[in-house]
Amino acid sequence: MNESDYYELLQVAENADQQQIKESYRKLAFKYHPDRNQDPESSTKMKSVNEAYAVLSNPEKRREYDTMRSRYGSNAYSHFKNSYSQEDIFRGSDINHVFEEMARNFGFRSFDDIFKEAYGKGSMSFKSQGPGFTSRGFVFSGRPNGHAGSGRVLRFVLKKMTGMELPENGKDIHEKIRLNRIQARNGGQHPYLLKQRSAKLLVQVPPGVREGQTIRLAGMGQAGKGGGKAGDLYLKVIINTPLTDRIRTLFLKIKKACMQVWTGINS
Repeated sequence: MNESDYYELLQVAENADQQQIKESYRKLAFKYHPDRNQDPESSTKMKSVNEAYAVLSNPEKRREYDTMRSRYGSNAYSHFKNSYSQEDIFRGSDINHVFEEMARNFGFRSFDDIFKEAYGKGSMSFKSQGPGFTSRGFVFSGRPNGHAGSGRVLRFVLKKMTGMELPENGKDIHEKIRLNRIQARNGGQHPYLLKQRSAKLLVQVPPGVREGQTIRLAGMGQAGKGGGKAGDLYLKVIINTPLTDRIRTLFLKIKKACMQVWTGINS
């Protein structure tokens, strides 16, 4: 598979029609889908196939890519990637429909779950509708081709043009939860005050939880914007040492220090 040519990535001829392009993409998306292909390289191949389909399934982007192939030959891929951000390449693509179709037919995970796993937690797809317009696109957390901040720019432009705000997921919250040894050993529900949200929670502590482990509460992080999902709450477990143990430890430290001083005096 040539990873520098969209036609070869998608395994179609240069004169392939839109139906042939979609059918080839369906087959490759199924082949490399992470819910059925555990090969570590399948994720990279899946992303390459997604990008090739996003370009070749869009008549305008395909024409521009064909022009670059005629002008630059084997360097067309690099020129195209330098001209388009990831958001630009995927804007308007219907790859989500293909993945949702596989989810319905084969019980795979939803498109949003797969998209975030492949492109990073901060990545998302969106669809905005209003009187006389529909906007569909994708926002990426990582931008390997140098278009840093383009997701923020896209949000700002869309809000200025339409008054609508792109969905933005809330940030995760990381805090600590303190337990005594009995609570850690037995588990069960433990009251917790989440100050950032002024919320009283009952945290389900798993039996036998250990110092340093993390308990995740989905959706209890910071609220999302524009319909985005709330972040998660991560509680790092701290097990309080009983007072008697702390006193015993302190006594042993003092005894050891005294012995060292005594040994030094008599040496």
